Amino acid sequence: MTASPDIPRAWHRHGADGTVLLDGFHALKHALRFGASVPLAVATDRAAALALAEDLAPDVREALDGLLTEVDEEVYAQLVPRPHPTGVAALARRPDREAGLRALGRLPRTAPVVVLDQPRNLGNAGAVVRLAAGFGATGVVTTGTLDPWHPTVVRGGAGLHFATVVERLDVAALPPGPVFALDAEGEDIRGVQLPDDAVLAFGSERSGLTPELRARADRLLSLPMRPQVSSYNLATSVAMTLYHWSAQSPAGAPRP
Repeated sequence: MTASPDIPRAWHRHGADGTVLLDGFHALKHALRFGASVPLAVATDRAAALALAEDLAPDVREALDGLLTEVDEEVYAQLVPRPHPTGVAALARRPDREAGLRALGRLPRTAPVVVLDQPRNLGNAGAVVRLAAGFGATGVVTTGTLDPWHPTVVRGGAGLHFATVVERLDVAALPPGPVFALDAEGEDIRGVQLPDDAVLAFGSERSGLTPELRARADRLLSLPMRPQVSSYNLATSVAMTLYHWSAQSPAGAPRP
């Protein structure tokens, strides 16, 4: 597909319709694999992007062939906040919110929901979405002001927002299920069986759990940590907890 002089205009028109930026080849690859609706995709070198798909993701090569429009680097720079090394970008429509809420609220669940309680760091939130998708978690919920669909979060999630449910909710509206909140004062997680319908809550990088979330928790858990080490990175804490769940649960293997 050759470049069109109307690409910037079409890009900004679609961008005003509630789409999100997929920044780079791998974000577009993952989004397509998990059923995202992609109205527009561009590449500075279309042949190179298709060769990359042939090598790393042949399952989406045909879809990319029908989607990608080649643009020069000047046009590409108008479309993205910072160029990606692969020279690929796309716009994808956000999943239906009501469908996401239904999936979060449905019981029984086969995998936990991860809750980030007033997170601050956009990159950490994106890394958590990527982890949740990899472990087959039911979804990722944030509380507070951080938008889990912010472009920086989507970039950090490598397009895997479309592989799990990602929503922002108040603490009072969290999905049903027993709430296990990670806290330095909690009991050692190694002695606790995490059920598949667990709601796994993690406090912010700076101040930990809010009083509202702590009050909602059924149990407080702590991760093993060497004395005098202050804390783990948020994404690391989520990874350790999801691994603990997956190692215990027959349903805990990542889903195909």
